[in-house]
Amino acid sequence: MTLYVSNTLSGEREPFEPRDPDDVLVYTCGLTVSDDAHLGHARLWVQSDVMARWLSHVGYGVRHVQNFTDVNEKIVARTGEDDFGETEGEVATHFIESVIEDMRDLNLARADVYPRVSEHVPEIIDLVETLVEKGYAYESNGSVYFDVTRFEDYGKLSGQRVEEMEAQGAEDEQSEKRHPADFALWKAGGVSADDANEHRDESLPPIDHECGQTWASPWGEGRPGWHIECSAMATTHLDDHIDVHVGGQDLVFPHHENEIAQSEAAAGEPFAKYWLHVRLLETEGEKMSSSLGNFFTVKNAIEAFGANVVRMFLVSTSYTQRQTYSEATISEAEERWERLERAYDRAVEAADSSEAYAKVADDDLRDAVENARREFAASMNDDFNARGAVSALLELATAVNRHVDEAERFDYRGLVDAIEAFEELGGGVLGFQFGDGEAGGDVALADELVELVLDVREEEREAGNYERADDLRDRLEALGVTVEDTDDGATFRR
Repeated sequence: MTLYVSNTLSGEREPFEPRDPDDVLVYTCGLTVSDDAHLGHARLWVQSDVMARWLSHVGYGVRHVQNFTDVNEKIVARTGEDDFGETEGEVATHFIESVIEDMRDLNLARADVYPRVSEHVPEIIDLVETLVEKGYAYESNGSVYFDVTRFEDYGKLSGQRVEEMEAQGAEDEQSEKRHPADFALWKAGGVSADDANEHRDESLPPIDHECGQTWASPWGEGRPGWHIECSAMATTHLDDHIDVHVGGQDLVFPHHENEIAQSEAAAGEPFAKYWLHVRLLETEGEKMSSSLGNFFTVKNAIEAFGANVVRMFLVSTSYTQRQTYSEATISEAEERWERLERAYDRAVEAADSSEAYAKVADDDLRDAVENARREFAASMNDDFNARGAVSALLELATAVNRHVDEAERFDYRGLVDAIEAFEELGGGVLGFQFGDGEAGGDVALADELVELVLDVREEEREAGNYERADDLRDRLEALGVTVEDTDDGATFRR
């Protein structure tokens, strides 16, 4: 069965044919870490997560990269606020840790790499130098700009024409550029006080000087432009040519258009074959956004509804369609998850009961399992239609409930097959956690247990049992808990 995807680049629904028949390279545009993540961000994460899980499920080796933008004037604007940190790097690290916690609580499969802009400045400079050498970019007053008129295919993703485009970038850049639509690859100096204060909380003292991290470059001290960052990180950790680029619909222009131009100008070959854009999450007719203040954080949503309900809500609308957050849509997600969870629990209870027999066969139940698997696959191959995949599992839930309610004796094999379908498809592909494993539900208890192990480890160290202490640390790290020893004692992060 062939997978079809909606490719923004062609504007068509296309059969999925990666460059390598065995392996797929996927890049997801990540978050600018200047605030706690909200459900709009989580919509992109979960949809991208389900895409990668399905590609892996059907047999591809998937290498998935999702970046963090940790160099940005919005991050600078939050320095000195609360306990976020006094520098751009400290603030970014604070919010990166918060985002990763949200990702784990939502049961996202780990990407292979989470690159940060600040760790890839040498690669960014190399890429900018290549573009200058090839005549696609030019230096102006210590900044470097991409010349959009030199790249013949500029506008092919968004369908815009260069001669009709409005100016890109800040107003003070226009005098430095050859064409109003040229965009910055490298910006001279740091973040201006005006740019930082534009995003700064009015209750905080205003910034009165140029600020933010800067790096030495062939053009002088400065910072990377926004668009060049993703090209450098994608090509560093994947290849000059990748299979799938996932991002929010609001990034089609200018961000992804500019990624294509600079990547293809430098490499001389196509950058990404399939561009999959996740439509926005809206509330009251507007996109959910930190700047608009109409957002529901991931942490608050998980606390209020549980991770499984949040995931159910986020996969209940195709990634190609706009999604609306409301009490009604959340209620629907709660009802759908409860139906799925109850059927799974009843199947487990029945299979483990004395009324389950190896020689009893319910053809209707077994047919329902086969139908659910077939319909699930058909939906996922139809442009990652997770809502249709959920519906297939809910049909199986109905069959399980009917069997448990009506059968005189339970079909052990049929129930086990249903349980495995729930776990393999609902868990492995859609990312739900059945039974006692609800994502985010036992985080506090888990942290307390880690603290207990660290206390035991400290007692072993004080007793001189260093090998035993090291073994406890290694075993925690094998479980995904990183331990760091500081002057104030051991700390950890999941």
